Amino acid sequence: MYHAAVLTVSDSTACGRREDSTGPWIVEFLQATTLFRVEFHAVVPDETAAISSMIENWCDNHDLALIVTTGGTGLSPRDRTPEATKQVLDYEIPGMAEAMRLEGLKKTPRAMLSRAICGVRGNTLIINLPGSPGGVKDGLTALSPVLDHAIKKIRGDTTPCAH
Repeated sequence: MYHAAVLTVSDSTACGRREDSTGPWIVEFLQATTLFRVEFHAVVPDETAAISSMIENWCDNHDLALIVTTGGTGLSPRDRTPEATKQVLDYEIPGMAEAMRLEGLKKTPRAMLSRAICGVRGNTLIINLPGSPGGVKDGLTALSPVLDHAIKKIRGDTTPCAH
């Protein structure tokens, strides 16, 4: 079982004006897979420093295999999650983000507007998901078949990937 964390990025949720609708759903989804135990779930405002600091702290001070963020991936001026994530990544995994957008495009053309990224810091896979419930479900639907394999590789598994 892998340890995971969920970070909700939202000004209105951080100040108590809106309930977190996607973070708890992600926690339930991850734990239902039986691959993950969610150790942390936090909410931060749409501030680059707050986002990157939380991700960096979780990666560097806890043995987390996965961090999932929700929110801040759109086109609004305050949407800074991808930029904050890029600041702390060792490398990106573009195919994962592309797969999420492709899954979303099956339902809405607005999925192409997501700037969500995926990548790695140390031994931790970091996934940005949109803040919408539909975007979260589409993203996790697209990525869930490869999460275990990706995490094993990130954590040093040298078994050949070919079937």
